[in-house]
Amino acid sequence: MATWSAPGKVFLFGEHAVVYGKPGIAMAIKPRVMVTVRRAKRQKKPNSSYIAECFRQMGVSGSVYVRSQLPSSSGLGSSAAVTVATLFAINDEFEMGKSPEELSSLAHIVEKNVQKGRASATDTYVSTVGGMVLITGNTKRRLPPQPIQLVIGNSLTHHNTSEMVGKVAELKRTRPQIADPIIEAIAAVTKCSMHHFNNPRELGNLMNMNHALLDALGVGHPQISRLVLAARAAGALGAKVTGAGGGGCMFALCSKSAKTRVAGAIEACDARAIITTIDTQGVRKEKDE
Repeated sequence: MATWSAPGKVFLFGEHAVVYGKPGIAMAIKPRVMVTVRRAKRQKKPNSSYIAECFRQMGVSGSVYVRSQLPSSSGLGSSAAVTVATLFAINDEFEMGKSPEELSSLAHIVEKNVQKGRASATDTYVSTVGGMVLITGNTKRRLPPQPIQLVIGNSLTHHNTSEMVGKVAELKRTRPQIADPIIEAIAAVTKCSMHHFNNPRELGNLMNMNHALLDALGVGHPQISRLVLAARAAGALGAKVTGAGGGGCMFALCSKSAKTRVAGAIEACDARAIITTIDTQGVRKEKDE
């Protein structure tokens, strides 16, 4: 058997705008998904459509055991992490010899097939390589890792990525004079952020701006707003939604001394807090138990 793990991610800046070729910055985080694959003569039906599609694409049968530290349908890239870890574990267990680049590309195909064409390549790429990544159109570039301290707030409200992407697309179609300047402003915030990673307070201000712009695009949610405001009131330097919006997760940028206080404020709002930081490692092989 072979066990591989892959990290989740947060979108620090630029979600939704990145769909239209604007820059976005995503970062791998410490919580991971671990997948164990074992050869089997007959395919045991997986309880995940992503895992089933991984085996279909690789053309083999096997059994799978998954352990996840990431909540699903929350904007933290759990499906991408499952997909990446599963493909690498299959490749290892069946000695198929595919390169990391091939597997990363295949992971995006798996996500596109399962999500009916709506999937971005960002999640699977970040899960594969780890660290911090700048995405612009079809170009992805790793940025120097930054010691960013985050508290993630899981609103426990599931969201639908395709629905939120479609909502923004509809606004862009019917009200381009409103939507287009907002998308351009999000792009400007993302570009500005690249000059302030050594200035946490200014970085936090830019995160607050990005959150307000996403609200203006219509992808906000009352519980996410509640968590963002609670985190800021508890001393976060900045806080915003991550991912498609409409529920899911937010995160707060914190000083080391404020992390526990901000986490407590988030949990006081009937949500779950995860204290984390950047994961510079992407997908990796784990020791078999």
